[in-house]
Amino acid sequence: MKIIKVKDTQMGGKEAFKLVKADIENGAKVLGLATGSSPITLYNEMTSSDLDFSNMTSVNLDEYVGLKADNDQSYHYFMKEHLFSKKPFKNSYVPDGSNPDAAAATSAYDKIIEENPIDLQILGIGRNGHIGFNEPGSPFDGKTRKVGLTESTIEANTRFFEDEKDVPRFAYSMGIGSIMKAKKIILLAYGENKADAIAATVDGPVTEDCPASALQNHPDVTLIVDDAAASKLK
Repeated sequence: MKIIKVKDTQMGGKEAFKLVKADIENGAKVLGLATGSSPITLYNEMTSSDLDFSNMTSVNLDEYVGLKADNDQSYHYFMKEHLFSKKPFKNSYVPDGSNPDAAAATSAYDKIIEENPIDLQILGIGRNGHIGFNEPGSPFDGKTRKVGLTESTIEANTRFFEDEKDVPRFAYSMGIGSIMKAKKIILLAYGENKADAIAATVDGPVTEDCPASALQNHPDVTLIVDDAAASKLK
């Protein structure tokens, strides 16, 4: 793993953008994308750049089950707001959270991933080391599947919904096995609350207890972390 330390999220976005731009200039055609706060400064750099994504494809990690694409809490909506409305791609794929048939939704997404091999995957990381919605205990060879959200995730999301009962309990998530097939991976992490997860990812044993530790077995991973997130690295 290569580790790039930055002073804040703004610099992290700039460093990540340099890597994304270089990979595109080297022929990358498919980007794997993430939601959440960590990649926002990268997306800001992408939208303010002169790069043209109109001949490229994007494949997102996950989506809440039960939310339509136009729901303002869906990851479809997030991606449109932060990236696609300003820098459209030729094709942009996000799991279909509105499809209640988990087997159909996940197999369809696996087909999309298979037909669009990911050149560069962007990742965030959870406090417990999850990547995508692959929580501790997720199989390292997993494909797209329906996952139950942890109580802490559900509780954290309650503030975004008028009624607690409207908070999604499940998501469709790309599996760790699919993530590991990306040619290159960039993981972004900022803040002291990510320090334990980053230490376990880099220095800990490769174990399903820390899903991101699987990245130790990938040939081309770059971590972009601020000083707080890197504070517990050996």
